[in-house]
Amino acid sequence: MSDATQPAEGQERGPAQPAPPEENPTPNAGGDPTAPERDPGPGDEAQRYLELAQRTQADFENYKRRSSREISEARRRGAGELARELLPALDNLERAIDHADKDDPLLQGVAIVREEIVGALARAGIESYSPVGEQFDPTLHEAVATAPSPDGEPATGMVIEVYQAGYRLGESVIRPARVVVGA
Repeated sequence: MSDATQPAEGQERGPAQPAPPEENPTPNAGGDPTAPERDPGPGDEAQRYLELAQRTQADFENYKRRSSREISEARRRGAGELARELLPALDNLERAIDHADKDDPLLQGVAIVREEIVGALARAGIESYSPVGEQFDPTLHEAVATAPSPDGEPATGMVIEVYQAGYRLGESVIRPARVVVGA
């Protein structure tokens, strides 16, 4: 018998008893979770902290970008909501200007108030649009009536009159323009 199969002195080994496992010279090198971990060197620990700092910095940069986007979106929504509330008053001022006597001294004051409101909306990025002559677009216009073209030319699907101007903030429509569409 060879030495590898012989029992140690004072021990008897039966036929079903396996040979003892050989010791692994590098603990936890095989990924055994029960094996003791080797002590990390100073370079390993520094690398781990560097990676942690880099991940934390990337997370913080992502947080700042996301917060900035959310803040600007909240401002945009707030401006849109305020404009929706102010537009009926602006419409009433325009009606008052359209129906007032041109000699009425109050007309000048109403026109100044209207211009101040329009200016404030413009500073918030809200613009008015009046689509006369454009092709009807249901995402930008609300058709309130159809009519034949006043000059007799074919205007099917074209906006021929605007009852109420539309307002938008950037690409989003706050209020569609109320229009008459050519039939």
